[in-house]
Amino acid sequence: MIIIHANMQVKLDQEQEFLEAIKELLPATRAEEGNISYELMKSIEQDGHYTMVEVWKDFEATTVHGKSEHFTAFTDKAATFMAAPMELKVFNGETVEI
Repeated sequence: MIIIHANMQVKLDQEQEFLEAIKELLPATRAEEGNISYELMKSIEQDGHYTMVEVWKDFEATTVHGKSEHFTAFTDKAATFMAAPMELKVFNGETVEI
């Protein structure tokens, strides 16, 4: 399992447009075969900061998602929304044994 946190700092004057674009992305991504969960979270500490918390069956599923029509359509629009580059954090979803 692969877990991704996609951190996005959205321009405050573009926040509504960003949310409209996300509305199109969410159901299409959730319908992908390798997707387990795809949830948008809004920060309570920083205005305009969002994190997409993604859970995927495997790394291959993330690659397919990255090439999907709905994701590339979102990323084509994303530059107008973002106040900073998106920051990705990728985790192996297996429990760490210590």
